[in-house]
Amino acid sequence: MNAETLRESVEQSKYTQLDRLGSSKLLIALTDADLSESAVLRAAAFSEHAAQGTFEQWAESEPEASARAAFESTAEQEATHLERVLNALDEDVDLPSEPGMMHGYLRGREDTIERIAAGMVGRGLVSIRAHTQVISFFINEADEPKANLFRSLKTETDETLQTGLDLLDELCADAEDWERAQMVAEYVVQLAYDDYADGLAALGVDPKPLC
Repeated sequence: MNAETLRESVEQSKYTQLDRLGSSKLLIALTDADLSESAVLRAAAFSEHAAQGTFEQWAESEPEASARAAFESTAEQEATHLERVLNALDEDVDLPSEPGMMHGYLRGREDTIERIAAGMVGRGLVSIRAHTQVISFFINEADEPKANLFRSLKTETDETLQTGLDLLDELCADAEDWERAQMVAEYVVQLAYDDYADGLAALGVDPKPLC
């Protein structure tokens, strides 16, 4: 296996979950059905804040030099993303102290390959779809500057995903490494989906797409 086949395998295995996470219902779940501009931006800020904390934590404890450098770079990127989203929101926001389900799992990873596969690949596949929905939201709101903001964030998130794939090609030594990488990447997607589905269920909304 290599990184590209890993990505294809994860996307195929978790096709349904990723497809639903890429639907318009995602913002309903993330905002508790408050589809206002401020609620969408707050949800985006919470996500960037959690990611910043995860990668900062990893950068401090990661022994592998190439991975540590990637985590440091990603933490800086997430901090910049957070600042840009908060500037767009233009109101005081109390950022949560708890990381949430997915980032709680990520912060418990200590193995280098698992961190990369879970945090840069699995989370990346989820985040790209979330950015797409936020872009669509602001297009529908006829707010091109904010749509462009999230287009930029999506591009940078996709670059982080590719960095993770490149690192896996560099660091995975055998089939067991690739198997472990695929397992944790898929698990992160499943966690994100379960959180999404539970959020919709609490609102009385079916997570399945409309036929």
